[in-house]
Amino acid sequence: MYAVIFHAEIAQLDDEYFATAKQMRELAMTNYGCLNFVATTEGNREIAISYWPSLEHIKHWKQNSDHLQAQQQGKSRWYKSYKVEVVELLRTYESTFSR
Repeated sequence: MYAVIFHAEIAQLDDEYFATAKQMRELAMTNYGCLNFVATTEGNREIAISYWPSLEHIKHWKQNSDHLQAQQQGKSRWYKSYKVEVVELLRTYESTFSR
């Protein structure tokens, strides 16, 4: 499994950003095999992590025309800067506590 970690410095987020982000999340999960997607903002920083079964899935998502258009909006309107990391997960585990 792989994760794409997106770090950004926010310029300004508007209603169109939130609608676009929701649309992109749904498209990635429905049509491109994204397994999970989590994002959070704090101050002027955003981090989003998406999980993928293969590098091939990530490649196809990166080439999607709607995703490319959203990236252009991000560069021109919503973000001051960003960094993307693609990592391979070597191990994952979890625990559930019932109380």
